[in-house]
Amino acid sequence: MKKALVILHPGFEEIEALTPVDLLTRAGIEVIQASTTDNTQVEGRSGITVEATHALATVANDDFDAVILPGGPGIFKLRNHSTICALLQRQHAAGRLIGCICAAPLLLKDAEMTNALRYTCHPSAEDELPGAIADPVVKDGSIITSRGAGTATQFALALVTYLTDAANTQAIAKSICWTQRA
Repeated sequence: MKKALVILHPGFEEIEALTPVDLLTRAGIEVIQASTTDNTQVEGRSGITVEATHALATVANDDFDAVILPGGPGIFKLRNHSTICALLQRQHAAGRLIGCICAAPLLLKDAEMTNALRYTCHPSAEDELPGAIADPVVKDGSIITSRGAGTATQFALALVTYLTDAANTQAIAKSICWTQRA
């Protein structure tokens, strides 16, 4: 069974984290939700508390088929987070999937991974990521980026396609009444 890691940080954007958790789970992928703090209860930007399955420190050295980082205002407090930057670099070197949405591509910059990378991000991060493309979802090799909460379903479906196949993605899209292109 494939495994995906979703990193939850205080102030994460709930839609950007939970939409991938939900759709990846529907796709038959085991999803590990890891808190960046010692507390497994993580409060998102809208005050919704999510119970993480693990602390990031306990799984940061494990191998995952995908590492997914939601944005939200809390992402700015994660800048240059050594554990996350090392995890992203290791994931990339292994050619495994990285998904960053909203302002989370800033951590790709901190990990020195944006040179020659095609990516998108939330407008709030564009000053530091001037090469961002204004598309809702951008795939460049094993890195998928997305603009924000409004693109979370399209982002999650792109992750499902990368980890499984188009037929599985189409079945999931149909089951959730997704009418846009997956």
